[in-house]
Amino acid sequence: MAQMDASSQVAQLIQQAGQAQKQLETYDQAAVDELVTAAAWALVNPANNQKLSELAVAETGLGNVADKITKNHRKTLGLLRDLKDAKTVGVIKRDPQNGIVEIARPVGIVGAIVPSTNPVATPMNMILNALKCRNAIILSPSPKGQPSCTRLIELIYLELDRIGAPRNLVQTLPTPVSKDLSMEMLKQVDLVVVTGSQNNVRAAYTCGTPAFGVGAGNVTSLIDETADLPSAAAKIKASKTFDNATSCSSENSLVIVDAIYNDMLAALEAVNACLLTPEETASLQSVLWHKGHLNAAMLAKPVGVMCDLAGITRKAACDADFLLVEETGAGADFPFSGEKMALVLTIYRARDFDHAKQIAGDILNYQGKGHSLSLHSQSIDRAEILGLEMPVCRVIVNQPHCFATGGSFDNGLPFSLSMGCGTWGGNVTDQNVHYRHFMNVTKVVQTIPSREVSVEDMFADYQRRYLS
Repeated sequence: MAQMDASSQVAQLIQQAGQAQKQLETYDQAAVDELVTAAAWALVNPANNQKLSELAVAETGLGNVADKITKNHRKTLGLLRDLKDAKTVGVIKRDPQNGIVEIARPVGIVGAIVPSTNPVATPMNMILNALKCRNAIILSPSPKGQPSCTRLIELIYLELDRIGAPRNLVQTLPTPVSKDLSMEMLKQVDLVVVTGSQNNVRAAYTCGTPAFGVGAGNVTSLIDETADLPSAAAKIKASKTFDNATSCSSENSLVIVDAIYNDMLAALEAVNACLLTPEETASLQSVLWHKGHLNAAMLAKPVGVMCDLAGITRKAACDADFLLVEETGAGADFPFSGEKMALVLTIYRARDFDHAKQIAGDILNYQGKGHSLSLHSQSIDRAEILGLEMPVCRVIVNQPHCFATGGSFDNGLPFSLSMGCGTWGGNVTDQNVHYRHFMNVTKVVQTIPSREVSVEDMFADYQRRYLS
């Protein structure tokens, strides 16, 4: 295979996947559910999870092992909960009132691009969704994440062998994964799902194959005068520091209303955050970005490493769990207003809630439009105001954002590592990408008693108001 051109290499994988998928198409719901359970055990098995998490951190240099173990476990277990009673074979809904029967059909072969930030959890999520809907799947992992992704698939094969399912239901592009191979995969599969860089998302959207992509993250969290400040600080810390801020759903900015600004800073310092001085902030900025791009040496690294690279020696900063920097503007001239994927939170001071909305809007219009924001407040009305006015698909209320936005055991969002950002983020979906995006639905349509309407029915009120 190594001597073939990219098109032929991918075509061979497609042929193998197609044969396996045709076999899977004959499975009933019970057999499909057993297949999903078997594949999931390859990661939920604690020994496998430990080894894969260690490998992921060693090869990518991103995050930390303990949090990756937690992420792999909870995201996979949560997805299994979502999939457990879902119907994906045969008739999945009967609507006699409207004379419609819905029948689940596979899309065929899914092509998935996997980011280096989650080289295990994300592919497992995509694999389970694809298999649940009787599809085969081919993965294109990032070069850094390929070893752990490949090892995950090897472990899945052991479980597929155990239940007699075809291995070629799950495949990966051959090493080394090249741009040519990835582009060929995008063209030859039936459906593309992309999580990762916006370059990859744009490539997916222009490849000619139906595609689900995700938008850029840059989460802003608003804290108003009614918030439980110690609780908010603890939740923000848990979210921001998880896996060293590798998640696109980690908070990047806090907008705090003036009335509780100092108290909130004190609450953050109580959970071991450190506010940098203007001089330290300038030093950090000079190394966190290089020629307009984030410095890979700083991404998802412990605070001590960041301080060492930035020449920050103050003990309170070096020993902190995360850093705070104050900012007043948003946009390219204010780099701390963007997504950082680092243990740094940008702090804004707002006069009141309306001003906080304005600041959050400025940040979103610079980066992260469509993704999500969060609110720490006792006001349900304010949460709904954000939903009515802000260009985001999710408003996360009084929760650790990176845990909540991708689905949690204590909220109703589906478990996912791929957050659609709607038209605001240039995406075709505003939902967390989940199993329903991996199936076609055929509708059998019968006649029903006529519901024909007249011109009078539709226009009587309009005519009375404007035409009489």
